[in-house]
Amino acid sequence: MDVSETASISTGVAQRYATAVFELAKEGNALAKLEADIDALDAALSESDDLRHLINSPIYSRESQAAAIGAVASKMELSETLRNTLTLMAQKRRLFVLPHMVLCLRDMIAKENGVVTADVRTAKALTKTQSDKLAETLKQSVGSDVKINATVDESLIGGLVIKVGSKMIDTSIASKLASLQNTMKEAR
Repeated sequence: MDVSETASISTGVAQRYATAVFELAKEGNALAKLEADIDALDAALSESDDLRHLINSPIYSRESQAAAIGAVASKMELSETLRNTLTLMAQKRRLFVLPHMVLCLRDMIAKENGVVTADVRTAKALTKTQSDKLAETLKQSVGSDVKINATVDESLIGGLVIKVGSKMIDTSIASKLASLQNTMKEAR
């Protein structure tokens, strides 16, 4: 089986679960709660090696995985819909798609709210003022509200790399140095 085929199957499974959760939250006027739940779940996935191990490891039985993720969801006070979905995913051995499902749900909620997400990589952490100014500048360019998803990548040396949808803007010093290096090679 081709690796890209496996990735596309995982994305498809995640998309189906995300669509179901999103539609149920929308029907129950609970999109704000869902967004808060997704933020909490995403943070937990980023911070907890144990949680990542739980969702990816095949050594846990379906029942123990379902009980564990149910306990985690209850402790995090996630909505009943999301708790039940996570438990069902564990019973069906689909918890490994959880990070993809979180991304899908973020996109659906943002689209519903008319917000575009910009992935921004910088050499140093952005201040609140810089982030707000960047969001405002991107809003003028994109035509809708922009939510900044900022990460620090020290290999950039300076500058930033912005990705909004299929557009990418790379003003990093590392990129400029690579370009200069290519120009120097061509001059030989």
